[in-house]
Amino acid sequence: MSLWARAQQLPQESLQQVRAIYGDHFPIEVRHCLATWIESRIWTSEPEEQQRFFVEELVQEIQTNADLMLSPEMFVTKMKLIEAAKNFHVQYSHEPHKLYAYLRRCLALEMEVIQNAMGTPYVAQPHTERKYSELITGLQNVRQKVNMASEEIRSLQANIESFSLQYHECLKNKGHINYLQQSGPITAERRELEACLRVQIEEMERKLNALVAQINQSQMELVDRMKDNIANLRQLQSQVLDEELIKWKREQQLSGNGVPMQSNLNTIQEWCEMLADLIWTSRQQVNNVARINSKTIVELRQPHLVEMLDDMSKQVTSLLSTLVTSTFVIEKQPPQVMKTNTRFTATVRLLVGGQLNVHMTPPRVTVVIISEQQAQLLLKNETQTGRGKQPVECGDILNNSGCMEYQPTSRQLSVSFRNMQLRKIKRAEKKGTESVMDEKLTLLFQSEFNVGGGELVFQVWTLSLPVVVIVHGNQEPHGWATVTWDNAFSPPGRVPFAVPDKVTWGQLAETLRIKFGSATGGDLSEDNLRFLAEKIFRTSLPMSTMELNAMTVSWTQFCKDALPERNFTFWEWFYMVVKVTRDYLRTLWCDRLIMGFIQKKQAEEMLAKCPPGTFLLRFSDSELGGITIAWTGEGNEVFSLQPFTSRDLMLRSLADRILDLAQLQFLYPNVAKDDVFSKYYTKPENEMLKNGYVKPVLVTTLPPYMSASPAYAHAHSPDSQRNTPSVQSSYFSAATPAQTESSFMDSELFEQIRAFEPDGLDDFDFYSANMSMK
Repeated sequence: MSLWARAQQLPQESLQQVRAIYGDHFPIEVRHCLATWIESRIWTSEPEEQQRFFVEELVQEIQTNADLMLSPEMFVTKMKLIEAAKNFHVQYSHEPHKLYAYLRRCLALEMEVIQNAMGTPYVAQPHTERKYSELITGLQNVRQKVNMASEEIRSLQANIESFSLQYHECLKNKGHINYLQQSGPITAERRELEACLRVQIEEMERKLNALVAQINQSQMELVDRMKDNIANLRQLQSQVLDEELIKWKREQQLSGNGVPMQSNLNTIQEWCEMLADLIWTSRQQVNNVARINSKTIVELRQPHLVEMLDDMSKQVTSLLSTLVTSTFVIEKQPPQVMKTNTRFTATVRLLVGGQLNVHMTPPRVTVVIISEQQAQLLLKNETQTGRGKQPVECGDILNNSGCMEYQPTSRQLSVSFRNMQLRKIKRAEKKGTESVMDEKLTLLFQSEFNVGGGELVFQVWTLSLPVVVIVHGNQEPHGWATVTWDNAFSPPGRVPFAVPDKVTWGQLAETLRIKFGSATGGDLSEDNLRFLAEKIFRTSLPMSTMELNAMTVSWTQFCKDALPERNFTFWEWFYMVVKVTRDYLRTLWCDRLIMGFIQKKQAEEMLAKCPPGTFLLRFSDSELGGITIAWTGEGNEVFSLQPFTSRDLMLRSLADRILDLAQLQFLYPNVAKDDVFSKYYTKPENEMLKNGYVKPVLVTTLPPYMSASPAYAHAHSPDSQRNTPSVQSSYFSAATPAQTESSFMDSELFEQIRAFEPDGLDDFDFYSANMSMK
């Protein structure tokens, strides 16, 4: 976090102290609008000779910010900035080091106020700040060299103009001598005048020769300096685009799996804007030198200089082109699992749009959806011959066009597509066991705009992260399997959208841990991960964690092959566990009240040693998204309640169901249930509804046969394959007769719930419904 961002979070009293630091000498508006520039420039001490351009650069930066304030509400701030720029120029143009030292003192005092108010020292993130400092220092060094090149160009122009004047004066004297020689008899006076003129001509020619040598040398030094500037800019640009921007894009992709982002796109934009400014200035400098060389007299022209300047012009224009096309980025990605006929959003941003005044003629961005093969062809054509023909669309998107808008306060040029909708999709032919959920598509965002009043025209485009298109909710789990695997394991610089078929368990375990944690707010332990490993490898694994992490898992094991004696895959089981935990069990999981990932046999062995009434909560192996209660009955026999799924938990929470069942007394190993679950119990309503009716309450009960012998209970288990007796719970209401879960599904109340979804219960998303029954 920047120093100024930290200052803005101070309490009012401390904020007033910060304002008092700057007073009337340095308007607080300048500190606010140029916060990043000031801190990057002042943060590390500079030699005094490097400070001589400080006032000039500060005034230029202020004017640039002021010029971008076009809205009426920014008028007063704009006027204050313009006035401040004039005052700085008048007061400090001859003493820039004084203003530099003043600002350093202000920042030191500002930091002191922040430390006193916060009670902790201001410490920036080491890596981020170091990288930021290195880049800013590099860019500032190039800026100083570019400014020096501008001075040298002005000096060169002055020398050439001086040479031209002296050269023409010399030619005039030579013409005068010719006139004296041809205009009549030679007299003593004429001889004396001619001799005097010849002395002047010799002196002029000597000075002209010296000036020619000086001009030639300064031209070559200037060209070398500009070459050096371009080389430094190329290196810095590679650092920003090939390292920082690529890292941001990778973080954006991993964030789709729940990994928090570290990089800041606004910081990258600042770097890109500085690069754009320096590259554009360098390009103008090269063109100015070429123009000066072409217009000067023949005696001063250097033929080899023309080729050098032409080559440099191509290099710097190529740098600008790379910068512009690379900074056309998708700030907010479209959903990676996209359902047809469902609204979705996306945001595209041009990081250098404000700096290059692209917004003066707002560019229009269009969006189309293309296949993986079309994306490969697009990149291949771009690499070989530049932008090829328009790729073939494989779907129809509504509201797929919009103009980029500029926000002066944030200096962002972007367009947000808020109402896009995929109406239809054309599928590619499938091979072998491929399904439509394995097919990866991508959204192509493209635009065209000019820079420099039409001097340069750029065609830009960018591809979204791969998306999987579904037409029905039951395709969502497999769609997320494809996306999760791609986000986690896509190699850098890949051909769209190649991913490895196998990864190590250590890699996959970290992906599952992050996915679960980001969705539920709770972490997975090493024991939880070992349980998942045994489930995906379909065997117990008595080996060390290091050996386990080195084992390989295939894409087929992950989401294609059904688990033993089940009709669903590992991913489908894990996905539904995440979903039910996120929607209904988040707080219980975070409080570690759910054991969750434990084998049924292991749960039986643990509970068999406990007194009756001890229970634990585990995720069902046989029911997708189900959580079951296993408990110790009389005679230390272990029972398991038929798993509750989202449809059950939507009607009554798990904590309330535990309260309902008197047989459950102690959470394993020996914690009284009310001690840990009571804060999650639903408070009873003591008043009638406003319409005068009494609201019924659904209560979970065990069936009557549970009072009979355990053998009877086992005989009536809903799943005869289970070793542990499984007991089916039922509901009853204070206002209605006891009602089993199956009869409830046939009740009028359930039909009313079902009526919320016009396509029927099969397509009802129980996991996002915000409904409860009491």
